[in-house]
Amino acid sequence: MLAEYAVQVEHSRGRRHPEPSHPYRDDFQRDRDRVIHSRAFRRLEAKTQVFTRRYSDHFRNRLTHTIEVSQISRTIAAQLGLNVDLVETLALVHDIGHPPFGHAGEKALDTAMRQHGLFFDHNLHALRIVEDFEIRYAAFRGLNLTFEVREGIIKHSHDYSAAEHPALAEYLLDQRPPLEAQLIDLTDEIAYNTADLDDGYESHLLSLPQILEGVPGFARFFAEVQRTYPAAPEKLLFNETLKSYLNRLVTDLITTTQAGIAASGMRTLEDVRRYPQRLAAFSAEVEVERRTGKQFLYDNLYDSFALAPEKDDAERVVRELFAFWMEKPQALPHQYQEKSAEDSLPRVVCDYIAGMTDHFILEQYERHCGAA
Repeated sequence: MLAEYAVQVEHSRGRRHPEPSHPYRDDFQRDRDRVIHSRAFRRLEAKTQVFTRRYSDHFRNRLTHTIEVSQISRTIAAQLGLNVDLVETLALVHDIGHPPFGHAGEKALDTAMRQHGLFFDHNLHALRIVEDFEIRYAAFRGLNLTFEVREGIIKHSHDYSAAEHPALAEYLLDQRPPLEAQLIDLTDEIAYNTADLDDGYESHLLSLPQILEGVPGFARFFAEVQRTYPAAPEKLLFNETLKSYLNRLVTDLITTTQAGIAASGMRTLEDVRRYPQRLAAFSAEVEVERRTGKQFLYDNLYDSFALAPEKDDAERVVRELFAFWMEKPQALPHQYQEKSAEDSLPRVVCDYIAGMTDHFILEQYERHCGAA
């Protein structure tokens, strides 16, 4: 049973291009399946999350991270009485707009675009992918997803203003997104804040003493686990602690959001949309822990000396390839040359690069700019 404030699929605002209903899948289930079968979703398997394959094939990539976000999101949505199919779809689609090389690639692409008075935003790029770039159907361009999924793509982690983004005005920018979309940014953080501790520890870039000192929330659970399993190897103690730490974040998000809903008197989806702030949230105590853990990862992993050379290489590859195609647009694939007649060249080059996998962009760099 769905809560009254959940998104009811039968009340969906529908698709841009009307389609007949399916005999045994509702519209959000069909959207989920369209995302899974899209080329953009498959490419996530070959896009960096934090570590490239130079370190190990065991570490997360964009695809495995996305699957973890989906699992966490479904669990929380079910406890809150939300539409699990919509939540799953939003979790699966939330990262398809990311370029190669993780945040280093995104930073370089945005910097290149700003030199031309433009910018790169992976949420807005994801919308372009599902609206235009995926070509799978004879009747329309894109995936023809429901309004609620398209709205969630752009609003799950950011509030855009209609004044700055008039092209997005149809997405009710003066209103909050449904709770199904509000969850995704927080479940994304739960997933990577815990997974990156795991991969950082496995890579030996983060030591256990370092984590215990820098992430107090993790340290408290480690002490409990150590008392329970005094003879267990360090790696298994770490695993048990990480499980408890993740569970604390998930449980707190559920209980705090439930309390916020009750305190606000939310009854309907319209109430959620009109509420002055987002209702999905951590408690004040856990929010401090989340921020502390995230800062620890930036200071000791993402911005670490060990990963700096790869980040520098990634930014250089994106920067030089962008400049190459701006100078020689005739070297772009034919379909992108055609698109430059209807859109600005910087945007076309950006779209091309953003869709690449890590290994494909390195192939292109070697072909056009020399060895990476």
